[in-house]
Amino acid sequence: MAARPHLRPSPGSIPTSPGVYRFRDAHGRVIYVGKAKNLRSRLSSYFQDFAALHPRTQTMVSTAADVDWTVVGTEVEALQLEYSWIKEYDPRFNVRYRDDKSYPYLAITLGEEFPRVQVMRGAKRKGVRYFGPYSHAWAIRETVDLLLRVFPVRTCSAGVFRSARNSGRPCLLGYIDKCSAPCVARVDADEHRRLAEDFASFMAGDTGRFIRRLEQSMREAAAEEEYERAARLRDDIQALRTALEKQSVVLGASTDCDVIAFAEDQLEAAAQVFYVRGGRIRGQRGWVVDKVEDVDTGELVERFLAQTYGEVEPENGTGAVIPREVLVSAPPADREAVIAWLGELRGGNVDVRVPQRGDKKTLLETVRKNAEQALVRHRTQRAGDLTTRSRALGEIQEALGLEEAPLRIECFDVSNLMAEHVVASMVVFEDGLARKPEYRRFSIRGLSRGSSEQNDVASMHEVINRRFTRYLEASRRHGELGRMGEDIHDDAEDPAEARRAGSAAAQDEPPTAPAKFAYPPNLVVVDGGRPQARAAQQALDELGIDDVAVCGLAKRLEEVWLPDEEDPIILPRTGEGLYLLQRVRDEAHRFALAYHRQKRAKALTGSVLDEVPGLGPARRSALLKRFGSVKRLAAATTEEIAEVPGIGRRTAEAVQARLNGDGDTGSSTIGTTTGNGGTGEAPTAAPAPVDAGEREHGGVPGGE
Repeated sequence: MAARPHLRPSPGSIPTSPGVYRFRDAHGRVIYVGKAKNLRSRLSSYFQDFAALHPRTQTMVSTAADVDWTVVGTEVEALQLEYSWIKEYDPRFNVRYRDDKSYPYLAITLGEEFPRVQVMRGAKRKGVRYFGPYSHAWAIRETVDLLLRVFPVRTCSAGVFRSARNSGRPCLLGYIDKCSAPCVARVDADEHRRLAEDFASFMAGDTGRFIRRLEQSMREAAAEEEYERAARLRDDIQALRTALEKQSVVLGASTDCDVIAFAEDQLEAAAQVFYVRGGRIRGQRGWVVDKVEDVDTGELVERFLAQTYGEVEPENGTGAVIPREVLVSAPPADREAVIAWLGELRGGNVDVRVPQRGDKKTLLETVRKNAEQALVRHRTQRAGDLTTRSRALGEIQEALGLEEAPLRIECFDVSNLMAEHVVASMVVFEDGLARKPEYRRFSIRGLSRGSSEQNDVASMHEVINRRFTRYLEASRRHGELGRMGEDIHDDAEDPAEARRAGSAAAQDEPPTAPAKFAYPPNLVVVDGGRPQARAAQQALDELGIDDVAVCGLAKRLEEVWLPDEEDPIILPRTGEGLYLLQRVRDEAHRFALAYHRQKRAKALTGSVLDEVPGLGPARRSALLKRFGSVKRLAAATTEEIAEVPGIGRRTAEAVQARLNGDGDTGSSTIGTTTGNGGTGEAPTAAPAPVDAGEREHGGVPGGE
């Protein structure tokens, strides 16, 4: 919805039911999401006495241009909807926890045909079982090295695995019996999967069963006077016990719980979690958060539980990875609703409580001390970071003559090779920090026959035009929705009915639209010199946009170019302003190059196979996964191709005929086709490309 003349809802129009509300800014972007047992009471508190509000709440209300709400049946439904909206919109005024560092996990890729044990960081993926997190990656590698004696699961990458399979020779771990070498068929897929599942069971706490089994086998080997085998089994048992000794025992052997403690001040908070499984600490993790809204400890705990457990993927399809017991340093604000929601996610009872005595309280105190130390470290680091970022933005503002510091910077880069597969990237930095969810990618639609520099300039003009055309369309759409809401309000006799109708009109809007291109930057940075900067400025002028500054950053001498200036601006080489512009430019270049490589790889590996009748994406992927490249696939026999799951004899013959040029009048060159003026484009008609970022995020395809 667009901005309304008066933010405060009409008296009596707000229901007294439980629900979730959203504040939006003038661009229609959701800036805050909240829930309430009584919507009327909660929303009225924002407008009764503005001076009495917390300073951060005052900032939020001042920024907001509209508020709407959705009524739900229960407080549990309100908690669920609030979490869903916070995850969807990422509102700037909501508390969002972020890792205080990148934690490594021990991961087992059970979704693969031959599961792999490895160290993983970052977002969790489906089909992968995680253990940890660990404080250091070397701790994972030590544990894995010990356990591979007993559970020789593959640890190699997909490329190494394919090479070993094609050569018929295992890697070093296969020769020293720390890998069962499924790549050379020493074990089949089922036997290797059982080893991986046993590895996962041991890491999950089922340790006694394996130690007892090895001890029994050792005694049997000794009784049969097979002393060498008995000695190997003895060493295996010692390896398992050594791995267990690295995990300290803190609670009873049957205890599974997460212990969560907070440390906070007026501006920030730190959370620490110890993961206890089978009475042993299996991992530790920390988060920090800026308190951008006025919340107490109970609300912090509630938001933390919603974010932490709401983002967990179901494990093996049986339910979320939530323990039976969650110990916290303070009860959540709405404890009963949180317990009911976590119980639904887990598929069983969950107890959320504050321990009062005994070993659990002692452990909670230890976790609290870790949280306090983490907050102190974060404050020390953050002070330097804030000062540095503020100085960088100030230097850019002064150098470019801007009226205010560029809090939101968007940088654009074009990547191409010989005018083929031309792509562009858009990266976003806010307050000097990358906003990766708002990155976007573009496929350049058409270039004139000209020099590389001319094409770069034309591509930059096209990208800026498309980005800000979408911005104007989104602004116009929000304005129309806002006027529609006002008409509904004016025509309705019942204010409450009018408000509900206005909220319904807002919900008809695509939910991700505000997060697309509807939020304009303060500064546009283009990778290039004055020609690229002038092309960007020309695109903005053609659209009638005059409140966005433009500059270019040339790589050769790191000069900053303004569109209408004959000479560049030279920023101090050691200054924070130039360093920030370089980081923004380099990130745009990295993002564009990654997309360009992806498109080139797809063209090289897929263009020929695309023309085989009946060969869809899944079977093309299976063929390339099996043979590694189109060249090797072309050299394979029909029988070898037909052995790939899903590929029959007839399809194998068609693939071989196409790759070897049998019965085809066209060129067999892999990756390119002739025609259309020799530009490398397929001669057949194809749909117009869309912005890749829009495709990934479910928006409307880009295009005029």
